[in-house]
Amino acid sequence: MAREHKLTPSASSLFESMRDLGYSLGTAIADLIDNSISASATEIDICFDLTRDHPTLAIIDNGTGMSADKLLSAMRHGAVSPTQSRSPDDLGRFGLGLKTASFSQCRLLTVVSSQQGVRCAAEWNLDLVARKDDWLISILDDTEIKSLPYIDRLQDSGTVVIWRELDRLFEDESGQKRDEIVNEKLDIVEKHLALVFHQFLSGKVKGRKKLSISLNGCGLEPFDPFCEKNSATQRMPEEIVRINGVSVRMTPYILPHYSKLSAREYDYYQDRSDFLSNQGAYIYRSGRLMVWGDWFRLIAKGESTKFARVQIDFPNSLDESWAIDIKKSRARPPRAVRERLRQVIPQISNRSTVVHRGRGKKLFEENKAPVWERYADQGRIRYALNREHPLLQIFSKNLDDDQRSKLEFILGSISSSLPIEMIYSDFSTHSREMLQPNLDRKEVLRQLNILKDSLSNGSVVDEDNFREVMRSTRLFENCMDIAEEFIREEFE
Repeated sequence: MAREHKLTPSASSLFESMRDLGYSLGTAIADLIDNSISASATEIDICFDLTRDHPTLAIIDNGTGMSADKLLSAMRHGAVSPTQSRSPDDLGRFGLGLKTASFSQCRLLTVVSSQQGVRCAAEWNLDLVARKDDWLISILDDTEIKSLPYIDRLQDSGTVVIWRELDRLFEDESGQKRDEIVNEKLDIVEKHLALVFHQFLSGKVKGRKKLSISLNGCGLEPFDPFCEKNSATQRMPEEIVRINGVSVRMTPYILPHYSKLSAREYDYYQDRSDFLSNQGAYIYRSGRLMVWGDWFRLIAKGESTKFARVQIDFPNSLDESWAIDIKKSRARPPRAVRERLRQVIPQISNRSTVVHRGRGKKLFEENKAPVWERYADQGRIRYALNREHPLLQIFSKNLDDDQRSKLEFILGSISSSLPIEMIYSDFSTHSREMLQPNLDRKEVLRQLNILKDSLSNGSVVDEDNFREVMRSTRLFENCMDIAEEFIREEFE
């Protein structure tokens, strides 16, 4: 008969293994902020000091704090079972985040908590664990608590998490190079937190007060991935999918074309978001962004969906269905959600394509006299100059057959040598900069007179036809006010 045998894991080996779960500095700090939010904190300060003999990072909140017993439970690995029912506001799951996130960055973790002015503190020291290979935690006395960094920032209720012995932060660099690495990482952290917690920072999470997060004294501004403040953003009707009777909400968005963004908006989004790679579903669990920029293999990322985003919200009661990982950086939608998303994608793809073409839609679909035409021949697409364009028609009438044949050759060469790959590359990466050159007023009027003389050819020019041809050239796109003034004066 089989007998039971207790097999306790090596504390030292397991601790060191848990350091390599794949946390970045940003995801590690975000995991600790989850705990602060679960403790009803409204203010969270992240302080990082390189000037100390031993660089220190601290996360300070004004939440409900913990008693001594609750603190020890929080410092225990696997403190809460992932199958256990939790408050809808609880952003944790495995009871591992505080430890695994912290040890991915440091070897000395200290947590001090206060409830109604009564403080308690506990500390994991990986060097002590390695030396004795045992699950030994230190409980600090009042004198030791008073000597801790940032302890003066702790209020009557709240918690301070302190990281020291930051052995993985500096990448074995020192001096100025070390400081550059840290500042670069902190910049990434700021952008990561501004995105992941943007709903909390903007006060959009129901039942919660607006959250304030600061990094070394600088408040974080929420980064809205859906650009909702821009009037050109399209918000499509919300879809609801039910999993075991629980609602999962899906809201598709189509972001504005670059031309609809202000200069400030464009710079802001260009600095923080790549439109092509960040398209896809944005998965929120109880208001916290978990995963983004993924179509879950339902469709390949491409230009047709580059402006498409789908916000998907689910409560923590569905964690098991979504296969949430320890770092909260991976989730897989349940089958019912994937199937509904599969149906929604073609709708948002069509709208995204229209936005992507932008002014190009008018060029190909609405103008009666486009300069360029798009052809779909047996599944292949090509672009060619429009031989029926009024300007070409007028010009070619004055040519003999030999000259007309040479003109056709020149136009064919221009059409065939259109640098499509280069245009695509530049538009994908520098779309805002791809604009027609600005002409001064004198040059604009000269070009408009040339256009009018070309179209008249000895006869009266119709105002509507002139305007249509003028717009088709896109030569006057950046000076339409001057062009309209010219039309009023010439055609009154």
